[in-house]
Amino acid sequence: MEDIDIRKYAGLMRELDLTGLEVTENGATLRLERSFAAAVPAMAPVSPVRPPQAESAATVSNDSVTEIRSPMVGVFYSSPKDNEPPFVKAGDAVRKGDVLCIIEAMKLMNEITAECDGVIEEVCVGDNQVVDFDHILFRFRRA
Repeated sequence: MEDIDIRKYAGLMRELDLTGLEVTENGATLRLERSFAAAVPAMAPVSPVRPPQAESAATVSNDSVTEIRSPMVGVFYSSPKDNEPPFVKAGDAVRKGDVLCIIEAMKLMNEITAECDGVIEEVCVGDNQVVDFDHILFRFRRA
């Protein structure tokens, strides 16, 4: 397999956000893999910055609902382990200090907790989704 073909497949992996690719051509097999941690820094600068006017519009539209935002760049986990129920879901009442989610950043698991009592109105992020700093994680109604 030619060097140019390998570069083409590596570019395809980046474009489609794949962590692995196996190609067989003319009896030769090529397997490319990249770790998820390597993908996070590459994705962070690409994410659009939220315009200030959009943020103020969201805040003004409903004063009783607060947005809980990510304090860091990382991977969002809704539950402590695979195949376990999520920490919270829409409609759940939470108390100050309750764990809402985990954000993995640089192989460290960071628990995000409720700052006050209230109700989760909306979960805005999917499980295993990469989030940026200040990304909206939950919409929360204070009690």
